[in-house]
This record gives sequence, C-alpha cells and structure tokens, in this order.
Amino acid sequence: MKIAVLISGGVDSSVALRLLKDEGHDLTAFYLKIWLEDEFKYLGECPWKEDLAYVRQICRKADVPLEVLNMQKEYWDNVVRYTIDECKAGRTPNPDIFCNQQIKFGHFYDKIDSSFEKVATGHYAQAEEKNGLFLLKKAPDPIKDQTYFLSYLSQKQLSRALFPIGHLEKSEVRTLAKKYDLPNKDRKDSQGICFLGKIPYQEFIREHLGEKPGDFIDQETGERLGEHKGHWFYTIGQRSGLGLSGGPWFVVGKDLKENRIYLANGYDPDEVYGKDFSVSNLNWIAGMPEKTDLEVKIRHGASSHPCAIKLNKKIVQVSLKEPVHGIAPGQFAVFYDGDICLGGGMIK
Repeated sequence: MKIAVLISGGVDSSVALRLLKDEGHDLTAFYLKIWLEDEFKYLGECPWKEDLAYVRQICRKADVPLEVLNMQKEYWDNVVRYTIDECKAGRTPNPDIFCNQQIKFGHFYDKIDSSFEKVATGHYAQAEEKNGLFLLKKAPDPIKDQTYFLSYLSQKQLSRALFPIGHLEKSEVRTLAKKYDLPNKDRKDSQGICFLGKIPYQEFIREHLGEKPGDFIDQETGERLGEHKGHWFYTIGQRSGLGLSGGPWFVVGKDLKENRIYLANGYDPDEVYGKDFSVSNLNWIAGMPEKTDLEVKIRHGASSHPCAIKLNKKIVQVSLKEPVHGIAPGQFAVFYDGDICLGGGMIK
C-alpha cells in the first residue's frame, strides 16, 4: 500500500513510520512546515529546528524519502486566525481540533496526489469500517487517547486515515522506540497548542491582541477585586494566574461590553460547575446518533461524563447527570457511545 506518513519529530509518529516500514508498505514521510518564524523574534533560534533534525535522522535510518511541505498560509487562514478570533470574542478555542480537520486531514490531502491510499499519523485512535461506514474508536490508553481532537473528521477524511499506534499503550510505543533505537526514543512528549511549539500561549495572544485592562469582580458581592490585563487571557473555570489574594478565585463569567471578569471564591464554589448547556456547529462522524444517553467530554483527557441529549439538526441540548467544572463557551463537547467517538460541536 502506498502511504503518506505525517511525521513530527516526536516518538509517536516515528514509531508509526517504523511499524508501517516493517509491514512492507511504500512510504513517503511528510513534515509540515507551520512555523511562525516571523513572530516572537526575541525567542532567538527557531525552536522547530530540533524537530526537523530528528525527522531527517529517523527517515534516513528507515530509508524512507522525506518531503517538507510549507503550510504556513493554510495554518494561518484556518487555525491561527480562528484562535485569535475566538479569544477576542471571549470564547475558549481549541485549535488542535481544527489543525486535524483543516490541515492534517484537510489541506494536506489536497497537496498530495491520489495515489496515496492512506495518510498515517501518530495519533492514539483507531479507525474501523463497519457496514460501509468508518467509525472512530478510542485507543486503549485512556490518558493518551486523542479521539477528542479527531472528532471533527468527516467520513471521507476518516476513510483515508491510518493510525498505526492506535491499538497500543504509550508504554508499548516507548518500548518499540527503544527496540528500533530511534534517536528520539527518550524525547519528552510535546505539550501545548499545535502551531505554537515552545512559544508561550499567553505571549502569542498578547502579540496579536495586546492588553485591555478591566476589572475583576466578585460574582457574589459585586466588589471590585483588582485589574485584569484583557478578557482573552482567561477562560471559564480558570484558577491559576489571576494574581489575587484571599483566594482561591475561579473565573465564572465574562462581560465583554463592560470588560469585566467575574470570579467566585472558595476551593469548590458552586458557580464553577454546570449541568446544562447547548452545542452548535455539530459534526457527526457516522451520522446522527439514535441513542440519547451518551458520554461527553468537555475537554481532552481521560474523564468523560454521563449525559442525556436532545437532538435536532443544528443544536444539541446537553444535560449532565452530575455537575462538571469549567464548561467554557467555545470549547468542544465530544460525544461517545462506549468506545466509539460519535463527533461533537462547539459549546455555546
């Protein structure tokens, strides 16, 4: 099989490449150049040079041809601009979901020719065909499972996707990396947002939106508690980085018109929790679900929550069985039926 392998310099995609090589497939590796090298010149040397150096070593050792594709414009237009706009609108963006939908399984598909039957990545997820439909299934490692970030894929995209390590635990991937003696076998996993690399998220937002001082307000008393630097630096449920005494304080609301951020006090304030919310901009991977009792994730991670949903074509009303901390507008709610990721949408 002729396969395009997206490789990042991390251990996961490197092991995926070697597994496919062992299976005898016709491989070409692709490294996507999405660096924002025109920004944050104060950072000095480009932090992505190390990634590409690892990629070149891995491909050379595996005897797999490598192509470097410049996709900076596509990233800016589809992921970076979305992130900035969502922050400015007071919502909490999730650029990694759009990175997968719009770039890795979107514009990248358009840049390679149709002779590549599959596009492989190092995601922890599984794709399975059943009754003519492609299903997205959880990986066995609940902490590393990345179906949340893949929940916006279409049938067409998923039908061409291949996840060679999706059936493995992270520890097994590390063992394979040592078996293959990969140069990055002991490299730490990358953290943070896809296109930022080592650029701090707060610095990225400050560069594009600046600062807009306003008041922190006690939700219960209406008392002014201090000054914030701009509502786009804060998300619902946030505790750290507020710089206030007498805490802990949690962000529980925003008033964009008055440029106020509302806070609740205490270690477990009721105002931080919610049970009912609505979801728009829906994507159902294999069609609208028939069941109404499902599980939902409101952020990436191992935790999912039992819920009941009311469906129509454009909006889903979600009622959680138990209150959940930090339901943030703009973040994504992703629905599951057992180990099947059904899709999801944006919290209103």
